[in-house]
Amino acid sequence: MKLGKVYLVGAGPGDPDLITRKALRLLGEADVVIYDRLIPPELLWETRPDAELIDAGKQPTKHRLSQESINQVIVDRAMKGKSVLRLKGGDPLIFGRGSEEALACHKYGIHFEIVPGISSAHAVPAYAGIPLTHRHLSSCFTVITGHEDPQKPESSIDYQALANIGGTIVILMGVKHLRRITRTLIAGGLDKRTPAAIIEWGTMPRQRSLIGTLSTVADIASEHQFQPPAVTVIGEVVRLRERGLQWFDLLPADLVAPSQSANGIV
Repeated sequence: MKLGKVYLVGAGPGDPDLITRKALRLLGEADVVIYDRLIPPELLWETRPDAELIDAGKQPTKHRLSQESINQVIVDRAMKGKSVLRLKGGDPLIFGRGSEEALACHKYGIHFEIVPGISSAHAVPAYAGIPLTHRHLSSCFTVITGHEDPQKPESSIDYQALANIGGTIVILMGVKHLRRITRTLIAGGLDKRTPAAIIEWGTMPRQRSLIGTLSTVADIASEHQFQPPAVTVIGEVVRLRERGLQWFDLLPADLVAPSQSANGIV
């Protein structure tokens, strides 16, 4: 039997309108769609009526399917000649496991294609009115994960170097360890008064953003019970939000992601 093909596709950061045209086209053609927890549910309405839909959603403490099981499902369906679309939140290669899934395909000689998606690393701050760069404030940005492989004996992130490199720091998946991360950055030499923001459910109607400093942002997140998914931004560019860039917060309710609110999904 002829092998199928696998598409590793980024769904974007949450707002369903931010998926790419190519990803949307492939979604409507696939035989099998294996999707993550944080993908916009409306996107599944774009699949074929006869498509097989497989929920592979992972929560921080509960995995519907292990990564090994997901890899096996992808391979099994493709070995049966199916067109398989793996739909992942954000971009499939930025702190996702798209590369592991691609390697599983390569191992069995299955052709695959990677379709990049808009990453929450820059989209969520943009929706919160925080540019990651500004010619007077930040000429670079660094993106780190706040949730490293628990099997690693120690963190592979050099926080002291990060504290001294300058520019903007973006932390993905860092709510649980935010206090430890901010304290480590302060110990590494980053000024505790550096502006910091935390954004929950970025690009979605329920988005909320709060501003503090490097020394207070973890307390703010805890006090207001911020939960994943959330993005933390540290740097002088955070100040721009309150200087007139908080565009999303000021939209009338009926204009906030109309494709989401119109379908009653919040």
